[in-house]
Amino acid sequence: MADPVNKKILLKILIGAAWIDGVIQPEERNYLHRVAKEHNLSQDPEIKPLLQEFVSVKPDQCYDWVRQYLGDRPSAEDCQNLIEASSALIYSDGEVAVEEAKFLHRIQLLTPEDDAGPEPLQKIALRAIRKLYQNWVNKQY
Repeated sequence: MADPVNKKILLKILIGAAWIDGVIQPEERNYLHRVAKEHNLSQDPEIKPLLQEFVSVKPDQCYDWVRQYLGDRPSAEDCQNLIEASSALIYSDGEVAVEEAKFLHRIQLLTPEDDAGPEPLQKIALRAIRKLYQNWVNKQY
């Protein structure tokens, strides 16, 4: 994903994913700002108003960006990258809203079966869920 256009679209997707449950959590906000800074997009005219939350992102807009990012024939690698990036954002606050889980599931459904690569996306999702659960258990005790 070295292409600057793809980085920008991916960041827009992540911002949309943060809004998908209707609220950007502080941990999600921090994650988004860190990613924007890492990719030198904090001052981008399209990204800046989204990062500053002047504009909320509706789920339909987020899914449009997903289609733009993945194209008509997404590769398993592109889907996996999107799931990993989205999972990192979604799990950053230690809670997964129903809408966020549905978002990850919809992306997973876009992954081509015959191009799944050495590690199926189910394992990635399961690993992320285990990590979330472990973080929750650690906070309880």
